[in-house]
Amino acid sequence: MASSPIIFSAALLLFIFSLSSSSSFAKLSSRPNALVLPITKDKTTLQYTTVINSGTPLVAASLVFDLGGRHLWVETDTYYWSTSFETSHCNSPMCYHAGSHGCSRCFSDYRPGCNADPCTLTFKNPLNRMVDTGDIASEVVFIHSTNGSNPGRVVKIPSLIFSLGSTDLLNGLANGTVGMAGMGRHSVIGLPSQFAKAFGFNRKFAVCLPSSSGGRGVAFFGNGPYVFLPGIRISDLATTPLLVNPVLVADPIIYSPFVYGEKSPEYFIGVTAIKIDEKTVPINTRLLKINGTTGLGGTKLSTVNPYTVLETSIFKAVTSAFVREATARNITRVPSVKPFGACFSTKNVVVTRLGYAVPEIQLVLQSKDVVWRIYGANSMVNVRRDVICLGFVDGGVNAETSVVIGGLQLEDNLIEIDLASNTLGFSSTLLGRQTNCANFNFTSIA
Repeated sequence: MASSPIIFSAALLLFIFSLSSSSSFAKLSSRPNALVLPITKDKTTLQYTTVINSGTPLVAASLVFDLGGRHLWVETDTYYWSTSFETSHCNSPMCYHAGSHGCSRCFSDYRPGCNADPCTLTFKNPLNRMVDTGDIASEVVFIHSTNGSNPGRVVKIPSLIFSLGSTDLLNGLANGTVGMAGMGRHSVIGLPSQFAKAFGFNRKFAVCLPSSSGGRGVAFFGNGPYVFLPGIRISDLATTPLLVNPVLVADPIIYSPFVYGEKSPEYFIGVTAIKIDEKTVPINTRLLKINGTTGLGGTKLSTVNPYTVLETSIFKAVTSAFVREATARNITRVPSVKPFGACFSTKNVVVTRLGYAVPEIQLVLQSKDVVWRIYGANSMVNVRRDVICLGFVDGGVNAETSVVIGGLQLEDNLIEIDLASNTLGFSSTLLGRQTNCANFNFTSIA
């Protein structure tokens, strides 16, 4: 197939498990308690990627890790030669459970993406905002189990549901990737739900994003523990309810009539206030609530936005408050560097274990005692040797979501999403616990 050299070269760079685990493929275990995937950060795009091994013969497909994505999709040619690839058939149980939006027909030679009577899904690439309708299919997948401290033996999922996408959908994705791995809350085709169903463990997963392109973060699926070098078990997470946005997209006309009425697969939380150094930022708190009719507003988590995105009025208020508190610390503001709104000289800024010693940002959740604290390592971006910028960007006056907590603010934080109890657990920065997301030990014990 035309794309296979790209796929395999990306796999060689990103597939970080020891190939001693190739022998593990012969020792398949059917009932693990948990699974593990690596997460890497692309230096050019700042996207987070993972690798999923699937197909016959085996293909190590590099995919953009999309926390709020509804499902896994890959470019059509990825499984062109796979003998275990199975297409869907219109009105079949697979189509029904996947929430198919219709059926298609292809009259060319049979191949993936051109099948006799497949059902389809309509979906959007959030990075280039392209909308596509692709065939629903299934494929065999191999993934490492884990005891929470190391990868274990490889296990097999005989029939994982995904959809096919056009080559144009790859525009804007990290080089070498062939699709997106959607980790959203869809109860059937979201990857966490499919993994849980395959092995009968809890619909729970945890994500720990690396803060550099040289590090390897981790995603756990199933039950903990979550253990990072040097033997640090991450527990005692703060928790907050996950909120459901009843509208798939704020502007459903781009999908109409295919998915109008679907709920969003993304993960929303109830931020009630924003503080800088314990001082409340004056904002229109109505923007922090989800409009049940339009889906506008609220706060969500995103791994496809490299920085937190704020609706314009919130952005201006937060930036002004941060600059005011920074000035009070004798931190000198310098001309802004796009896309950021506030930049500073590092001359009077001390570097600590938690990053630059700058004003602390607090996201207040369901009560004043539940606070997501953002320190310098997760708030500041180095743009030059002597200049740092506040890593928040302006999302515009018509932002679909008022607060999008982006990748920088999630890095070196462990977040646990429990779909059964509908709660989010969060650690705040692991740097304060003397470890980080790149400290999971990927040496296989299989």
